[in-house]
Amino acid sequence: MRHTVKLLALFIAIIGLTGCATNGDLDTLRVQVQQANVTADAALKASEEAKAIAQQANATAEDAKVTSAITESKIDRMFKKAMYK
Repeated sequence: MRHTVKLLALFIAIIGLTGCATNGDLDTLRVQVQQANVTADAALKASEEAKAIAQQANATAEDAKVTSAITESKIDRMFKKAMYK
């Protein structure tokens, strides 16, 4: 009997120290989770926009590279033509 009373007292002390979650605590946690989800959605949207911008910049760089190669080829032909004169 004394053993049961000691265990019961220990159990009550543990519950008292850890506390119980109240509805207010759960509501606060829900709000925090919703805010985290909103923040994560905003970060995902921003990263998708950044990816689209990077892809556009890459396409522009490729166009510039092609234009540069064409221009270099024209300059080389003009130089060779001038050297033959």
